Amino acid sequence: MAAMKLNTIYTLLVSSFIILVSVPILTSNTLYMQFVHLLLSSNVATAQSQSNLAAQSISSPSLPPSVSSLPDVFQKVENSVVQITSTKSNPDQVIILNGVPSTGRSIALGSGFVYDNQGDIVTNYHVVNGVTKADVTFTDGNTYSANVVGKDPYSDLGVLQITDDFSEEKVIPLPLANSSAVRPGEQVIAIGNPFGLSGTITTGIVSQKGRLLPNPDTGFSIPNTIQTDAAINPGNSGGPLLNTKGEVIGMNTAIFSSTGSYSGVGFAIPSNTIAKEVPLLIKNGSYAHPWLGISGGKITPDLTRAMGLPTNYKGVIVGSVQPGGPADVAGLKGLTQDNNNGGGSAQQTGDIITAVDGHPVRQIDDIINYIESRRSVGDNIKLTVNRNGQIMDLTATLQARPQTTSSYFSQNQDQLQPPGLGPIPELPQIPGFSLP
Repeated sequence: MAAMKLNTIYTLLVSSFIILVSVPILTSNTLYMQFVHLLLSSNVATAQSQSNLAAQSISSPSLPPSVSSLPDVFQKVENSVVQITSTKSNPDQVIILNGVPSTGRSIALGSGFVYDNQGDIVTNYHVVNGVTKADVTFTDGNTYSANVVGKDPYSDLGVLQITDDFSEEKVIPLPLANSSAVRPGEQVIAIGNPFGLSGTITTGIVSQKGRLLPNPDTGFSIPNTIQTDAAINPGNSGGPLLNTKGEVIGMNTAIFSSTGSYSGVGFAIPSNTIAKEVPLLIKNGSYAHPWLGISGGKITPDLTRAMGLPTNYKGVIVGSVQPGGPADVAGLKGLTQDNNNGGGSAQQTGDIITAVDGHPVRQIDDIINYIESRRSVGDNIKLTVNRNGQIMDLTATLQARPQTTSSYFSQNQDQLQPPGLGPIPELPQIPGFSLP
């Protein structure tokens, strides 16, 4: 009976684990949507007709009286939002110009905003990925050269610094608000350059906050992102998401879409992340993220019953622990499956993390969000765990994230698949979206 119970638990665990440091698969039985960065890319033959377009429009046709200050907000901040144009070589692409073949070039259009009076511009990492220089264009049409001085692919943050004399520009750094104080339902304003249309303003609300957003480029998710229904499209990458005071609460970075265009679900990197990282990106060129080194999943009702836990028991069950990582050194135990000398295999359920530094956790998002926003590399954290009914505290010293996790996942993918949607927010089925 004990072996049968463990087999049942093991089956339930495998089907419910969330991989903390893997690239989630963006499919499910009820919904197929695509994680789309908002970078607008084009080859040189087609981009020239777009690069000088300018429009200043509000997408919402009818706005309630309470947002009558939108034009004032836009006028206040419009010259602090810029268009970023970067050119990347593509030796594998051949473009025919006037009958003459030439090596391909890709022009990437994105957005950014003024961070300080020294000419530092904040944008997305994927806007400046692969380049060291870019052009920065203000709404008055003036264009300046800039160097890429800092990049963080994990949070999709990049910083440029204008190298030309920009003293004639009346630039005002945009103030950063406290994104943790943002509430769902608050009105927000997005400004950027969708489809190359400079100085475009759209508006909406905060749909939710604290979303854990997968980043396929790194394999790590971006925590605490702000979900909004403000219309954002390719070219909006790096543009600010503002409150009605004109303060930055986030930076637009991605959408969920089946077409690559606006579908009503967009995500912005929170301003608190920008405030924490950008000074170090300017100073050091990079940012070290704290890392625990586990995979885990939420306690489901089926797992609760199979493991004999109280109803509605809260916590994160540990699926695996990376060898040599902080959690491993601290003594955290994950799900194990050992061969029993030809007599089948024995499974052992992993530790259940119920709190981090005294803060209760319900799902893996809570652990990631806490570590990213409240802790740094080298910090000690206290993990309260339930190990087969025994409550204990373990201390882990956070390390910097490893550069690659491919070998780790090749070792563990058999027992941890399928991850399903992983840490992506569960979204309801939307009529009109294609299904797998």
